[in-house]
Amino acid sequence: MRIGILTGGGDVPGLNPCIKGVVNRALDADWEVVGIRRGWGGLLRMNPDDPRTLAEHTLKLDRVAVRTIDRTGGTFLHTSRTNPQSVKAKDVPPFLKDAKVPEKDGKKDFTAHVLRNLERLGIERLVAIGGDDTLSYAVRLDKESFPVIAIPKTMDNDVYGTDYCIGFSTSVTRSSGFINQLRTCAGSHERIFVAELFGRNSGESALFAGYLGCADRTLICEVPFDVGRLAEMVQRDVAANPSGYAIIVVSEGAIMEGGSIVERGETDAYGHRKLGGIGQILASELKKLTGNDMMSEQITYLMRSGPPDPLDLMVGFNFANLAVDLLEAGQKGRMVALRGGRYAHIPVQEAAGGIKRVDVDRLYDKENYRPKIRSVEGLPMFLN
Repeated sequence: MRIGILTGGGDVPGLNPCIKGVVNRALDADWEVVGIRRGWGGLLRMNPDDPRTLAEHTLKLDRVAVRTIDRTGGTFLHTSRTNPQSVKAKDVPPFLKDAKVPEKDGKKDFTAHVLRNLERLGIERLVAIGGDDTLSYAVRLDKESFPVIAIPKTMDNDVYGTDYCIGFSTSVTRSSGFINQLRTCAGSHERIFVAELFGRNSGESALFAGYLGCADRTLICEVPFDVGRLAEMVQRDVAANPSGYAIIVVSEGAIMEGGSIVERGETDAYGHRKLGGIGQILASELKKLTGNDMMSEQITYLMRSGPPDPLDLMVGFNFANLAVDLLEAGQKGRMVALRGGRYAHIPVQEAAGGIKRVDVDRLYDKENYRPKIRSVEGLPMFLN
């Protein structure tokens, strides 16, 4: 059998170990593995009649090709934010400009072209690794009866249907570490420090980073905050600290009461605009209200940089093993998952079944803007 594997969306540590795990297990079964470069974008931009584009967007994967990739972060197959069923006119490859395909709201659906390319490559099964956007297109291929196994990854840990996604542990490890390192600057200058973290729809990364980094206040996207009340709180935090500083963690998707999410630029293939900047805006507002000198830093991309931590190594390898188990059993249209601390698999359609968000009532103090972790008996490691 010949299988394909691709990664889509943002890069996270743990992708390369997952790719390596799939490849080595597949080779043990005497299968061939084709790496699709640049995610769904590779299958969109590949011209089945032009061998040069096939070579540009594919890579034969063997043991030598993946031997050392688990030691590094990111994805050596590269990635893109491409949605072949919703392509803007400016993003249509030149050789497809005149193709007659379904169109809606000025965006074209090239799913038939993707399926032709998979057939041209002789790929019989596809392993897709990505977040909810990337996996939403895996759902589309499943509806077209193409066999897909999905693997969830995102440092926001927000793929619906699984307690854990590849990349989350490393992002929290990096973030909590940087938060504690920033204390040296905040304390030296006796200032309030605002650390902005990634997190569009889910504040889970900020929640756990703030919890483990013992931040004074943590603002998540699920709960709009009153900047006036926050200013009073952090002034008390500064007064209570012998070193005269306070640390605030904020999700990039957090919203001030009466305000709106801070975003910019045009929408991407999945309808999202770029976020970022709430940290600086918050620091400016707090300076006006408190008179304190401020510092702010966007940790963001640092959260997803560098090699995976041991947990993401383990989950990456284990998700790969489970994915190949499913392929060997003839399963299709499934997503590997962790549920209640145990490895499992669910219908891939569940990945598009909703938005996974922080359980605010159980894990967050809305009045004091900080994590509220109390009784954990019987809960999974990440409290989901």
